[in-house]
Amino acid sequence: MHRAHDTCVWSQQMTHEALVPYLVEEAAEVVDAVETGSRAHLREELGDLLWQVLFHAQIASTHPDDPFDLDDVARVLSDKMVRRHPHVFAGETAETPERVLELWNAAKAEEKRERRSVLDGVPSGMPSLALAQKVLAKGEAVGVGEEFIEAIAAAEAIAQAEGFDATPQSEEELGDTILGLVAVARAKGWDAERALRTRIRSLSEEIHASEVEE
Repeated sequence: MHRAHDTCVWSQQMTHEALVPYLVEEAAEVVDAVETGSRAHLREELGDLLWQVLFHAQIASTHPDDPFDLDDVARVLSDKMVRRHPHVFAGETAETPERVLELWNAAKAEEKRERRSVLDGVPSGMPSLALAQKVLAKGEAVGVGEEFIEAIAAAEAIAQAEGFDATPQSEEELGDTILGLVAVARAKGWDAERALRTRIRSLSEEIHASEVEE
């Protein structure tokens, strides 16, 4: 890695910021490989993603004021995994995956005590659908966003009375529904991405407002 970085003119010009698009693309290609089920493709794409980690660590090692390298990255990760698995490395017990998650979240909360909002640490650059799911989950923790659940329940009750399903009953049907909504947006000249991001932004503001009221 050092030799490739030191002798390649292109690599020498790269910064963390300049590499972000490549990191996003390589992560997306790993997802594609996982979902298509190609083992050879997955092996290759994991290597490409690993290269991004190595590349960022190499750049970080040359920082004039706060350098760190791959060994430092691995050490921080190892320490974090030990802290977040007290049922493995300490005296806690966890008989179910739910209990493991509780311990993980408790350790994470202790690490992030400076955070003041449930939305702290949620990256706004996530893909919109993933971001929406994350923000809804965070909102649920503080009682915000319940109107969506209530609306779905009301729609399902009406639909059942009429003898049909109002909401998707599988991920496949959900995909059809989402694609159908995108088709509606396209037909009306709306930007589906902007529409969802705008609504996520307002939901985030509702969450912050509820936290202030507390």
